[in-house]
Amino acid sequence: MAITGVMRSGLAQIRVLDMEESVKFYTEIVGLNEVCRTDDGRVCLKTYDEFDHHCLTLRQAESAGLDFFGFKVDCDCLLDKIAEDAKAFGQECEFIDANSDQPGFGRRLAVKIPNGHRIDLYADVEISEPHPMLKNPHIWSSRPRGVGARFFDHGLLAGPNSAETVRFFIEVMGLSKVEVVRMPDGNGDIATWLSCNTRLHDVAVLEFPDPGKLHHVAFSLRDWDEIGRAADFMAVNGVVIDAGPTRHAVTRGQTIYFFDPSGNRIETYAADFAYFPDMPVREWDFSELTWGINYYDHDNKIKPSFLGVVT
Repeated sequence: MAITGVMRSGLAQIRVLDMEESVKFYTEIVGLNEVCRTDDGRVCLKTYDEFDHHCLTLRQAESAGLDFFGFKVDCDCLLDKIAEDAKAFGQECEFIDANSDQPGFGRRLAVKIPNGHRIDLYADVEISEPHPMLKNPHIWSSRPRGVGARFFDHGLLAGPNSAETVRFFIEVMGLSKVEVVRMPDGNGDIATWLSCNTRLHDVAVLEFPDPGKLHHVAFSLRDWDEIGRAADFMAVNGVVIDAGPTRHAVTRGQTIYFFDPSGNRIETYAADFAYFPDMPVREWDFSELTWGINYYDHDNKIKPSFLGVVT
């Protein structure tokens, strides 16, 4: 399959309350590698199995949450086309100079989408160490730390106007709709999962009254065994787990949700099936959402924090 256009999600900048505590959490617990620090105090990190300069930027602020969520495209020229289409869709957008605030990244297009989030798109990214070996490559050059996050996987963005947001992702960015949960009255969707490639989703959209809210960002693990090992590691280190270890019926993903020291929700996620654009959309009734989220919960209950806490 030739993956062209918008290829994948690959970058997020989140706000944290205490930088050094957060860096320790993301390096020692999640297992990311610190790549660099900027002059204004932001910290750039990456997983052990990625080539791009970094996938996560931490910015110290007075409140937690998401500054922007980023997607990589296959050529810089596509940014101009998406800018034209975004403006025609009615969205504000601007170009950000290369290396201006994200070291190693070429110019980016920042777009304000209907649910209040900012989406950044980019094509040119430098390779940074550490990255997977290229000559006679071992599985990894040094043992993964913490839960061993392999690569940046997806994000769940909460806000109003989810139908228009989904339409933007499909019509302007070319994403495919993979799975949906219907509203309680059946009129529209309360949640939608969208993919750029063969991943089950690169981004999900949740209807929520407040704009620009983050439900979670996710990092990939390999399988259920790694999810179980991650749960053991979190228990030993006193990490606050919000949900899991469990399995979704939606996406069939195996998962743990937990909080960073600032209250941002993070997920470790192992996917179960591959997606291809010729597949039909999978649809859930709202009444079935509880076991769609937690496939092993036959009491039909979800922790209030899971759907109510966003940053």
